[in-house]
Amino acid sequence: MTSPAGPPPTGGGSEQQRVRLLAVTACPTGIAHTYMAAEKLAQAAASRGIDMKVETQGSIGAENVLDDNDVSNADGIIVAADKDVDLGRFVGKRVLTVGVAEAIHHPERLLEQVRSAPVHAAGANPAAWLSGGGKERSVGYKALMNGVSYMIPFVVVGGLLIAISLSLGGHTDPSGGLVIPKDSFWMDINNIGVIGFTLMVPILSGYIAYAIGDRPALVPGMIGGWIANTGSLYDSKAGAGFIGAIVTGFLAGYLVLWIKKVKVPKFVQPIMPIIVIPILATTVLGLFFIYVIGKPISWVFEHLTDWLSGMTGTSAILLGAILGLMIAFDMGGPVNKTAFLFGAGLIATGNQTVMGMCAAAIPVMPLGQGLATLIRNRLYTEQERETGLAALFMGCFGISEGAIPFAAARPAQVIPANMLGGAVAGAVAGVAGVEDAVPHGGPIVAVLGAVSGVPMFFVAVLIGTAVTALTTVTLVDISERRRKGAAPTPGLGVIEPGAAGPLEPALVGVGTGAAAGGAAGAVVAQRIVASSSAPATEAAPAGASKAADLDAGAGAGAGAGSGADADAEAGTEADMTAGAETGASAEAEGLPRAAPDREVLSGYLTEQTVKVALDARDKEAAVREMAQLLARSGKVADVDELVATALRREAQGTTGLGEEIAIPHAKTDAVTAPVVGFARSAEGVEWGSLDGTKARLVFMISVPEAAAGDEHLRILALLSRKLMDPGFRERLLAAPDERAVLDVLSEIR
Repeated sequence: MTSPAGPPPTGGGSEQQRVRLLAVTACPTGIAHTYMAAEKLAQAAASRGIDMKVETQGSIGAENVLDDNDVSNADGIIVAADKDVDLGRFVGKRVLTVGVAEAIHHPERLLEQVRSAPVHAAGANPAAWLSGGGKERSVGYKALMNGVSYMIPFVVVGGLLIAISLSLGGHTDPSGGLVIPKDSFWMDINNIGVIGFTLMVPILSGYIAYAIGDRPALVPGMIGGWIANTGSLYDSKAGAGFIGAIVTGFLAGYLVLWIKKVKVPKFVQPIMPIIVIPILATTVLGLFFIYVIGKPISWVFEHLTDWLSGMTGTSAILLGAILGLMIAFDMGGPVNKTAFLFGAGLIATGNQTVMGMCAAAIPVMPLGQGLATLIRNRLYTEQERETGLAALFMGCFGISEGAIPFAAARPAQVIPANMLGGAVAGAVAGVAGVEDAVPHGGPIVAVLGAVSGVPMFFVAVLIGTAVTALTTVTLVDISERRRKGAAPTPGLGVIEPGAAGPLEPALVGVGTGAAAGGAAGAVVAQRIVASSSAPATEAAPAGASKAADLDAGAGAGAGAGSGADADAEAGTEADMTAGAETGASAEAEGLPRAAPDREVLSGYLTEQTVKVALDARDKEAAVREMAQLLARSGKVADVDELVATALRREAQGTTGLGEEIAIPHAKTDAVTAPVVGFARSAEGVEWGSLDGTKARLVFMISVPEAAAGDEHLRILALLSRKLMDPGFRERLLAAPDERAVLDVLSEIR
């Protein structure tokens, strides 16, 4: 834990000496807020005669990294982050930990607070002390997202390898089951996939624990997750699954924190984090789960199986609905396995209808969650959409675990939606008398001829999938709207997505996020701020400027399509349109064009793509107008697709950065080369900025998918930094025509 300290450690000396401060800024998506916070802190420090160096941990990696010499001479460190930041290098220094929004809105306050912040001690909890008001996400949320983000690759790799091995090497066996020959190549592929699935649960648990208790919590978290998933250790046919892993992860993390508080002799302190804490926490947690939690779990599911056995004579609709609810509840966990084993056990008795109900429900969760990412992709981050595609593939092969990342990230929305869809699929299969001769589910068993009543089997799966997808997007949309309305932040208010992301817990990585509604926009702003910190009058090499612009563009595009809700998306589209139209109208009106040497942002923004009077009055119209403006450059191949992509990005979170600024952006092959547009609105466009200001300065950035990964980010970074300068904004607003606007924008280096 951090602890109060006496006089702040300084580089040596008196109050007369110039104060030296350090900072680290990091937001979940690492695009805009990271850099906005860095710029705000740097500006506030410069105005007070304070030396400050800021490390930014953005999506293109850590920049301006703090070295040992920086830390040793620092009087204090401000960590403005909405994700985990390793504080081990700051031991013995005053460390103030806040959310990234606090640095954007109240940098002056942080410069004062850091002087009396607690001194960071070895092994202290990274989230132990926070300045009020600045934290956007709770410790529990960030811990969950941390676990989910590390788990996702294991789910995807394991699930896809199993699916591939089943599709290419599997067949139905006359004795029952969907099998792969033991000595075949595909069995080896299947075994590798099984290892990935086996590791999935302990990874989730371990990294939840790590986010709470740091490295000493990693081992107890992982071993606890393995125990939770291995039912044989506590006489259960099915382990506790991913839900049990979440429990063990939090238990391990907070157990380690509690052990850290115990005072021990100095000679023992060095071995505490590497020997004593891991051994003690692992032993206590393991025995607690086996004897205290495990036994009741075993008892509950044994009696649940007996209860199901007594229902075989009841209505097929009711039994199918109950089995579907159970199959969908924890996707491979104990409840799921109880229903599955019940259905599989009846196959040998000649009753194949119960397994038919289970088989129809099994693929509904991954198929439904994957479909949700397609029909309302603005609600999901780019990582979530990629996970959704993998989930669709896994669903076709009856791998229900493909939906676990979504359920772990947003349990309150995803699990009820899964259960409703599973219940519908099971009930439809039950009333139709669908039969399954093998203990497996999903379309693959029908394709391989193990299902009777194939048409109704697919009807059941399709209906259940649709119910799951529609229910998910509805609940997620409602959750995001509530979160946005309940968490206004003064100033430049764009909330980072998940942290993970949109909605409540989003996949960060995940993840997590996960992205929350306003996060993406915030990220964009942050990134922009960072790149433009160089004085406007200071000329930079053209190559450097171009590289910076390119980086900015790519990053913003990466975020495209993660979106929040329909309204947010509409707003984004409007913004983007406005910008595009601005440039377009400039050319259409025959306004003078800048000479090639007057191009700014490495030529991506020219007088062609500048408009001093934005016609749009709402966000969606503004986005469309901006897209049309970009089209005047000749670099837009498909205006409609550009608008759609920008709106998907906007839905991830408003790109209204506050301070009357909006920067819609898109990464899409609708453009053939990077292009930037600027438009100005006299009345302002409502953009959803949390500081309540309407957007009067609208930039739109678009880069092709093939653009270098950092290109979009660098453009954003250049803009963000410069736009944090009030004088620069005033000159943009006062410029009388396109040529004058370009003169002001040429200050961006």
